[in-house]
Amino acid sequence: MRTPIIAGNWKMFKTVAEATALVREMRHALNEIEGVEKVLCPPFTALAAVADLIRPGKILLGAQDMHWEEKGAFTGEISPVMLKELCQYVIIGHSERRQYFAETDETVSRKVRAALAHGLLAIVCVGENLAQNEGGQTEAIVSAQVKAALQGLTAAQAETIVVAYEPIWAIGTGKAATGAGANAVIGLTIRGTVASLFGEATAQTLRVQYGGSVTPENIQEFMTQPDIDGALVGGASLVAAKFVPIVKMSAATKAAR
Repeated sequence: MRTPIIAGNWKMFKTVAEATALVREMRHALNEIEGVEKVLCPPFTALAAVADLIRPGKILLGAQDMHWEEKGAFTGEISPVMLKELCQYVIIGHSERRQYFAETDETVSRKVRAALAHGLLAIVCVGENLAQNEGGQTEAIVSAQVKAALQGLTAAQAETIVVAYEPIWAIGTGKAATGAGANAVIGLTIRGTVASLFGEATAQTLRVQYGGSVTPENIQEFMTQPDIDGALVGGASLVAAKFVPIVKMSAATKAAR
């Protein structure tokens, strides 16, 4: 059985002081929740402070992006070598990176391979925008993104990847996909694509999250679906009174299945 994973993507929110206050508020409750992997992804500036607060414990740390090179003249960038001292996970290919910062399928692929080469676990984001969704292009877009992200990997490497299905039209809009709708894309398109590349065993081993306007009120709808293994949580991860119940309900829902 795949271990559920709930990751909080704080995006460009929280100063170091605000980040430490939030972690102090929820770390005890998160550490007590069993049966689900918990990952916090603060801004780069707060990674070291959050790392200190959650050690030792059962909360893992993730970065929101990284460069594929180990070092070099890349002003403003962060390398996998720098991250692996602090993090276990890194988010790669988030739709906001693709939309605002010229992230492409090619750069996503390079970053995934670099993360794995340095012992970092990748949360790879895929998803279609509203026009693509309404135009019936979801399967083609998502499948192409998955293929590009996993290009050049072995089956064993692919099994370590976490894919986050984030329909762009649902991110920060308050308009979440339905549990059944997200499950269909994840089960048929994402796992189907992975199966075509590496076989059914790898497709069933790889974990896939849902992301997009996840709240304490709708998390159960997603976690009851057989192909959804967790959530990449945005806005609700910035509030302890929302994020902790999301994690707690996720663990309880999967345990009851």
